[in-house]
Amino acid sequence: MTSYDSLHRQCRTLEALFDTKLTTYARLASSIARNHDDLEAGGSSERWKDLEIEVDELLEKLQEINDQLSALSSDTENPPSQSMLRAIQRHREVYLDYARELRRTKGNVKTALDQANLLSGVRNDIDAYKSSAADSLLAERGHIDSSHRMTDDILAQAYETRAEFGRQRTTISGINARMQGVLSSMPGISNLLSMIKTRRRRDAVIVGCVIGICTVLLLMYMF
Repeated sequence: MTSYDSLHRQCRTLEALFDTKLTTYARLASSIARNHDDLEAGGSSERWKDLEIEVDELLEKLQEINDQLSALSSDTENPPSQSMLRAIQRHREVYLDYARELRRTKGNVKTALDQANLLSGVRNDIDAYKSSAADSLLAERGHIDSSHRMTDDILAQAYETRAEFGRQRTTISGINARMQGVLSSMPGISNLLSMIKTRRRRDAVIVGCVIGICTVLLLMYMF
C-alpha cells in the first residue's frame, strides 16, 4: 500500500520531531523552575510561547496522520495486513502518550512560570519598598537639615541682637558719662537749677494764697 507507506513514514518523522521539541519544552520548564529568572529580561517567556506553538502544531499534524491511518485500517476493499494494523495501533498509542505528556509538561511550565512571575513580583515590591523607604529617609533628612539651618539663622539673629544691645548700652553709658562730666565741670548750673525750682515753688504758694483770699472776700461780699 503506497498510501500506507507514505503515511507511516510521515508519522515516524513527526514522532521523532515531536519527541525532540517536547524534550526541549520540558527542559525549559525545568530551567524556569530551577532558576526563577526574570522571564521578560531572560527571554524565557518568548521561548516558551514559541515552543508551545510548535509542539501544538506537531501534535495536530500527528493526529491528522493517525486519523488517516485509522481510516486505512477500516478499509474493507483493501484491508491492511496484521503487521500494518499493529503499526497503526502502535502509532495511535504513541500519539496518545505524546498528548498526555504534552498536557503534563504544559502544566509544569505554567506552574514554573507562575512561580517565577510571583517571585519577580515580590522582588519588584521589595525594590519599590526599599526605594520608597530611601526616598522617605532622604526627605526626612532634608527636613532635619532645613530645621538645623533655621535654628542656626535664629541663633545668629539672637547673637546679633545681643551685640547690638551691648553697643547701644555702651553708647548710652558714654553719653551719660559725658553729661556727668559737663555738669561736674560747671557747678553753677546745678545751683541755678535749684534756685529756679525754689522760686517756682514760692510763686506757686503765693498764687495759691492770693486765690484763697480772693475767694474768701468774694464769699463775704455775697453773703
